[in-house]
Order: sequence, then structure tokens, then C-alpha cells
Amino acid sequence: MFEVFSRSYYLGRLYVTPTDGDHALMDSKQHERLNEELYARGDGIERLDTPLVMKLESQHFSVHGNDAVPTNTLALPEPVLEGTDVRNPPSLREVLLARRERAQQLLAFTGDWSGPGNDLPDAGT
Repeated sequence: MFEVFSRSYYLGRLYVTPTDGDHALMDSKQHERLNEELYARGDGIERLDTPLVMKLESQHFSVHGNDAVPTNTLALPEPVLEGTDVRNPPSLREVLLARRERAQQLLAFTGDWSGPGNDLPDAGT
């Protein structure tokens, strides 16, 4: 679903659609799988509910899993969606997914994911 794009991002295509919620959402199973494949270190029991960090156009946002979101879909809150060129959703769009190191920087900056035991693996691992 996502392939290497740069040192900081993977590139993928998802259907972008609005949601009434406060967070960007995607299918829970896909969210967990991406967390396991891209963010987990593989050294024991790890959290697989860490927010993924995605970028659509110029906006970064954390993405959470939700069973109500269809597979291959990114549900964005209305205020985030209004700041994009997406018209007539659902619309298939290229989306960037931050690599572990970049996600760690962005989540620490926004405060979405911090504190003991909740950190993404260190960038050097």
C-alpha cells in the first residue's frame, strides 16, 4: 500500500473522505499493520495504536484506527479537508506516511504522543 518515497516518507494512495470526528482515521486493521511494519522495532510487546503521521498536500496530521472506516480510506475532519484541494470526496489521492524517525519528531512537536512508554522507537534503532 505504501512504498519508499524519501528518507522521511513513504508514498501511498488512499481514498480521502470527510469525517465528523476530531481526528484523522483509517481502518483499524490497516492502521495496526502499518504500525507493526513501519513503527515497531520488533523487540517484544509493543503498542500498535501509536498514531501514524501522514501528510496530504502541505498538512501533517496524526491518524488513528477506527473499525468504521473502509479499507484504503483516510477519513479527515472537515477543517483539515477544507484546507486541501480535495473536491467531491471520496477522492483517490497520494498521501505521504512519515517514517518512524520523522513521525517521532512530528508527534513530539505536536504533543500527540509523548511520555514514558509511549514513545516511538528511537531514530537510531
